[in-house]
Amino acid sequence: MRRLANLLLIALLAAGLGGAGQPAPRRMIEFSDADRADLDRVSAYLNSIRTLEGDFVQIDPDGQIDQGRFYLEKPGRIRFEYQPPNPILIVSDGHTVAVANRKLKTVDRYPLSATPLGLILADNIDLSHNDAILAVHHEAGALIVEARTNANRSKPNLAMVFADPVLELRQWTILDDQGLQTTVALRDLEPGAAIDGQLFVLKDARAPVGVKSRD
Repeated sequence: MRRLANLLLIALLAAGLGGAGQPAPRRMIEFSDADRADLDRVSAYLNSIRTLEGDFVQIDPDGQIDQGRFYLEKPGRIRFEYQPPNPILIVSDGHTVAVANRKLKTVDRYPLSATPLGLILADNIDLSHNDAILAVHHEAGALIVEARTNANRSKPNLAMVFADPVLELRQWTILDDQGLQTTVALRDLEPGAAIDGQLFVLKDARAPVGVKSRD
């Protein structure tokens, strides 16, 4: 099975990054007025999203490609369904992130606060005053926000890419502790989609017979 860190990247928007929920030390950089304006625009865009549905493509460090569908509902709830033969299902219920392997019949759970999901799933996002944000810059048709997911990091290891000037979240890339890169690209997004709340309830969350739960 792929390393857990790569799987939780999807749940972040999606990576199991130890220490992500710890308060980040105050950054030493100061943003320009233009940078703050860009971060405020991104924050307003993310705050405007209450529900979101779409497809995703994940590219692992070894070039392995997986696809699936995701569902998001604020605050804190997201679901990633991988297409077969990948047996992984990732569900955040707003409190914990569960990673289920339907082939092995196991479920691993992690506190939502231990992931970088709050960068997009929180109710009130303010990136210009978030000490996890380390850089913002433009490329052709894109606005890129770089962040650290661990209080011990001095350099960014998470990049969120937004279409620009009409903002839309397009992808994110995370570097693990070995410097390996995983990218998740989003497509066919449906903001405001009506989503069944049961999608954020893992039916085997109480570990019935046959499911190994490792809380």
